[in-house]
Amino acid sequence: MKTRVIDGIEIEESSGNVYADLDMPDADGMLIKCQLSMKIEEIIKSRRWTQQQAAEVLGMSQPKLSKMLRGQFRGISQAKMLECLNLLGRDVQIVVGPARPSRARGGRLDVIFA
Repeated sequence: MKTRVIDGIEIEESSGNVYADLDMPDADGMLIKCQLSMKIEEIIKSRRWTQQQAAEVLGMSQPKLSKMLRGQFRGISQAKMLECLNLLGRDVQIVVGPARPSRARGGRLDVIFA
């Protein structure tokens, strides 16, 4: 991260992944879950469903759905979140390609919503 000083205040520029900035384990995976969760919430809100209605469609309890939508998704797999998107009528495509040469430690995960 870059550090700048503005008006005597030291500011660290974000890497774009708050989980990585906070040195959390599995930061990339957490960011992906966050993005998937936000999309699930967006779809639920656009349909004006209650959490109970959405939970029934998604095959999970309302408290579990509520936790996921509030960012407490450690107990929910990315696979379950992708399944939720399918149940909400969304196609999910996974594209695997070569890593960029600049990525010495391997590839990366990205979520792109069409």
